[in-house]
Amino acid sequence: MAIYLTKESKVLVQGMTGGEGMKHTRRMLAAGTNVVGGVNPRKAGRTVDFDVPQCLKGLGGAPSAVPVFGSVADGMRATGADVTVVFVPPAFARAAVVEAADAGIGLAVVITEGIPVHDSVAFTAYAREKGTRVVGPNCPGLITPGQSNAGIIPADISKPGRIGLVSKSGTLTYQLMYELRDIGFSTCVGIGGDPVVGTTHIDCLAAFQDDPDTELIVLIGEIGGDAEERAAAYIREHVTKPVVGYIAGFTAPEGKTMGHAGAIVSGSSGTARSKKEALEAAGVSVGGTPTETAKLVQARLEGRQPSTSG
Repeated sequence: MAIYLTKESKVLVQGMTGGEGMKHTRRMLAAGTNVVGGVNPRKAGRTVDFDVPQCLKGLGGAPSAVPVFGSVADGMRATGADVTVVFVPPAFARAAVVEAADAGIGLAVVITEGIPVHDSVAFTAYAREKGTRVVGPNCPGLITPGQSNAGIIPADISKPGRIGLVSKSGTLTYQLMYELRDIGFSTCVGIGGDPVVGTTHIDCLAAFQDDPDTELIVLIGEIGGDAEERAAAYIREHVTKPVVGYIAGFTAPEGKTMGHAGAIVSGSSGTARSKKEALEAAGVSVGGTPTETAKLVQARLEGRQPSTSG
C-alpha cells in the first residue's frame, strides 16, 4: 500500500521540455514511474525520447519516448493521467496549477521554488475547491519506493517498507530515507517549507494512519510557524500508530532569517524547542539528530523503549 502515489499512477510533467523538466523526467522514468506525457503548448505533438536503458527502469516497461501535449486536459484525455509534476518557472506556476485543477487532475506536485506567496495562496485554495491535491510548492515531491516517484527525490537510497515519512525539508527527507534504508518506506512525502503549502503534516498523518501497511510514521519539521504544534494536537487525538519526530533548527541563532521562507520565529513561537515539547507531550519520540531519530525508529519498531539525548 501507499498514500497518494502508486504504481498505477499515470504522470504528466508540466515543463517537461525545459532543462530541469528533462533531467528529472529522465530520472523518474529510470525509477519506473509511468510518465505518460509532457505539457508544453508550444511543442504539442512532438515526442521526446529520453533513451532510458531498460536495465535502469525500476519497475520495467516505463516508456522512453514521451509525447508532448498542448494542455493538461489534452494529456489527461489521451492518457488517463491522474498526477502532474510541475517544473515551470515561478511566474507561471500559478497558471500551471490552475490549468491542472481545471482539467480535474487528482494530484499536482509543485516542485518550483520562489513562487510569490500570494500566488501560492491563490492556487492552493483554487485547487482545493476543484478537488485537486497539491503537494508543495518548493518541495522535492513524493516517492513510493518500488512503485512510483513524482519529483526529485533520489529513487535509489531506500526500498519499499513499513515507514511513512512526511517532511518539510527535502535534504532531511533524503537523509532519513538513507539512514532507514534497511527497513524501507511505504511513501515519503516532501510537503515543502514555504509559508503556504497544499498538503500539510496533518493531511499525511491522516493518510498514513489509514494505510494498513504503514506501521510507523516519521515527521520531520523545522523552525518557523506552528505546523508542528498543530500536528502534535492532531496526533494526540487521532493517531494510534507510533510517531517519531525530528525538528531542524535547534542551533539557529536568534534574530536571524534562515532556511525556508516559512522559517519565521517570533518569541518562543515557532522555535525548535516549542515544537519538540508539543510533540513529546503528544507521545512522539523526538530525536536530537537525524541519526538519533533513525535509532528511535528502529527501537520503536523492535518494541524497545526509545531513549533520546534530550
